Amino acid sequence: MTTEPSSLAVAVLGGTGDEGRGLARRLALAGHRVIIGSRDAGRAAAAAADLGGDLLSGRVNHEAAAAADIVIVAVPWEGHRDLLAALARPLAGKIVIDCVNPMGFDSRGAYPLRVPEGSAAEQAAAVLPDSTVVGAFHHVPAGLLLDPAVETVDMDVLVLGDVRAATDLVIAMAGEIPGMRGIYAGRLRNCGQVEALTANLVSINRRYSAHAGLRVTGV
Repeated sequence: MTTEPSSLAVAVLGGTGDEGRGLARRLALAGHRVIIGSRDAGRAAAAAADLGGDLLSGRVNHEAAAAADIVIVAVPWEGHRDLLAALARPLAGKIVIDCVNPMGFDSRGAYPLRVPEGSAAEQAAAVLPDSTVVGAFHHVPAGLLLDPAVETVDMDVLVLGDVRAATDLVIAMAGEIPGMRGIYAGRLRNCGQVEALTANLVSINRRYSAHAGLRVTGV
């Protein structure tokens, strides 16, 4: 696989949701060919057409996974394990970026869910033994990614994984989005607290009507 990020074809599984569409939009603007994946081919094609641009297309999930060099998982937590297990073959040998945050909501607000494997990213690694899983893009608000008035996304993306070449590539991909910076944040086993922090950011955003993200100082 080439190590030049902008030459990579990227599939976004769950690309019809806000986060998936937002990431697809920004990566297409950065010059990637982006394939939006969905269980429904019509919804995938409609999402790609709605975002516009020659670099965006839509396919069913297994076709999107097979056609891409690198795959972003942005599906709802409830279907995370089953979807990835069903796609293990087309995802084999590829870098899989997991940005799923296992999170629940009740009358007191957002809270992180316990994951037997430790995190969504570690669950992905368990069901995709022939893929290289990287955790990233957990804390980027979909509203900013989708807003055409926002030209720069001024925040850092924490990138976690066990293979240096893979985390370096994802860090470089994050840096292609204006204003964004990828920061290595440890091994995949440290992804649990990163995913859980999203519940805190949701609480901040609700209290202050904001789109809060993260900046790491001193790096």
